[in-house]
Amino acid sequence: MAASSAAFAACLLACALLFQMCVASRKLTALVQDQPITMTYHKGALLSGRIAVNLIWYGNFSAPQRAVITDFVSSLSTPPSPQPQPEPSVASWFKTAQKYYANSKARFPALSLGQHVLDQSYSLGKRLGEKDLVRLAARGSPSRAINVVLTADDVAVDGFCMSRCGTHGASPRSRAGRFAYVWVGNPATQCPGQCAWPYHQPVYGPQAAPLTPPNGDVGVDGMVISLASMIVGTVTNPFGNGFFQGDADAPLEAATACAGVYGKGAYPGYAGSLLVDPASGASYNANGAHGRKYLVPALVDPDTSACSTVG
Repeated sequence: MAASSAAFAACLLACALLFQMCVASRKLTALVQDQPITMTYHKGALLSGRIAVNLIWYGNFSAPQRAVITDFVSSLSTPPSPQPQPEPSVASWFKTAQKYYANSKARFPALSLGQHVLDQSYSLGKRLGEKDLVRLAARGSPSRAINVVLTADDVAVDGFCMSRCGTHGASPRSRAGRFAYVWVGNPATQCPGQCAWPYHQPVYGPQAAPLTPPNGDVGVDGMVISLASMIVGTVTNPFGNGFFQGDADAPLEAATACAGVYGKGAYPGYAGSLLVDPASGASYNANGAHGRKYLVPALVDPDTSACSTVG
C-alpha cells in the first residue's frame, strides 16, 4: 500500500538528505538532482473516469480555512469560460500529471469536488493511528473517489512531523468498490518548520526569513502544498503499482521526487524564484479558483525526466 511505503521511505531518506520530510509525504527541501529522474510504470491500475474528491474535516477548521482548501481542489480542473484561471495556474500545473497517462491505457481522471464530512467532535480522539485514518477516509464515497482526511492542528497522527506531513493509500477491495485516500495534517502548532516550509523557518539548515503565505495562514497554506503532492501521487500511483522510481517499499513519486522545489533555481533551503503579490507581499507560483493564489510543488515531467516548475 502506498501509505506504508511512504513511511518506510522516510526512514531511508532522512539520513541521506538534509531538510527533507518523507516520500509520499511532502518533504521540507530536496537535493537538486542533475541526473534524469525516470518514473517507471509498473503496469498497475490507475484512476480513470469521473472521480469525486471528498473532504473529511476532522477537528476544528474555520470557514476561511475550509474555503482555502476547497478552492484548491476546485482549481485542479480547468473551469469553463469566461472565468479561466490566470496563468500560471493550478489547472495547468496539474496537467503535467496527465502526461503519465500517455504511457498507459487508462484515460486521465476528471476530478471534481465531492461531499464535505465534518467531524468537529473528535469522535476518534485526538491521537490517530493509520487504521483511524482509513476509518475516517471510509466516511467518503466507497468507490470512484479520492477521500481526503484533513486533521486539525491539535490532532496528533502517528508519524506526523517525525516522518511525514501527509500520505496516501487505498482501501482494500470490497463488494462496495475501492477508494483512494489522502491524509494531510495541519502543522501550524506541531511542526510548521517541517511541514509549512517555506512559510516558516526550517528546524534545521539555513535560517532565512520565511515567505509570506498567500492565504494568510501558515498551517493551511502548508497543508495545500502537502495536499497537492499527495493528490498527484494518488493519481499517478494510486495502488502502489503505478508510476514511481526506486523500490516499491520506498518509492519516489511524481511530486515527492522534486520535494522542496517550487521555482526555478531552487536548492536546499531556497524554494526558487517565485511570484510575489504586490498587495500582500505573499509568495506563490500558481493561480487558482476565485482569485486564490497557491504554492504547488514541482513535478517530474515524463517528457524531460526532470523537475518541472510552474511557469
